[in-house]
Amino acid sequence: MTPPPADPAPASSPSAPGPESDARFAALVAEADAVSVDGWDFSWLEGRATEQRPSWGYARAMADRMARAESALDIQTGGGEVLASVPRLPPLTVATESWPPNIARATELLHPRGAVVVADADEPPLPFGDRAFDLVVSRHPVTTWWEEIARVLAPGGTYFSQQVGPASVFEVVEYFLGPQPAASRAARDPQRAAADAEAAGLDVVDLRAERLRVEFSDIGAVVYFLRKVIWMVPGFTVDAYLPQLHTLHREIEADGPFVAHSSRFLIEARRAR
Repeated sequence: MTPPPADPAPASSPSAPGPESDARFAALVAEADAVSVDGWDFSWLEGRATEQRPSWGYARAMADRMARAESALDIQTGGGEVLASVPRLPPLTVATESWPPNIARATELLHPRGAVVVADADEPPLPFGDRAFDLVVSRHPVTTWWEEIARVLAPGGTYFSQQVGPASVFEVVEYFLGPQPAASRAARDPQRAAADAEAAGLDVVDLRAERLRVEFSDIGAVVYFLRKVIWMVPGFTVDAYLPQLHTLHREIEADGPFVAHSSRFLIEARRAR
């Protein structure tokens, strides 16, 4: 998604429900339902959805650490897009990924940079020896296996990760699934992540969290997002949620973009020398 404008323009005049609105709905949904969602590139949403970026600038900060590392592992690399953006990769750079379309995309992007892509099930153990890397990174991991991260880090090595925080974009989730239990809303708590890292023998040296504004400007953007981020509404298909999508389309046309809030936290932890 692209960053939002500093001063969002006011919503356009409401469109009256009717055949024209229904035709727009059908066209937007058909387009979003047909486009490929392989990889982890959200550029298709440019002009259709916006998301504020965390203040810490993960990609830039990660690249700075990569420039000083000799061996690095990127866990759950997705399509490899973030790692491929790093100007200088360490002499030994490895990425893991579990989803076959992403493995193919990551291989295409990273092999020319000299990085190795390893197919991995995202479950312990990591397919590497003890103390193999002086830097381990991960952007938005589904699960963080702290004991495995501690095992593969060399003494003095660093784990650097931006993660999805609690109740992220739950305005979208609850629009389609209804109110979520308190346990679901509290999951992925940054303080719990820090406690788990320390329990695995790592020292947490940085922990920051932010909540960020997200806007969906048309129903196609919502469909694309839910097809790509499959854990938001598990089993999502257009046919299964057609009535809710149609209602939300009318609301966006009448009231302007659908607003949600993403939750992100940054955690950096080190293994003692």
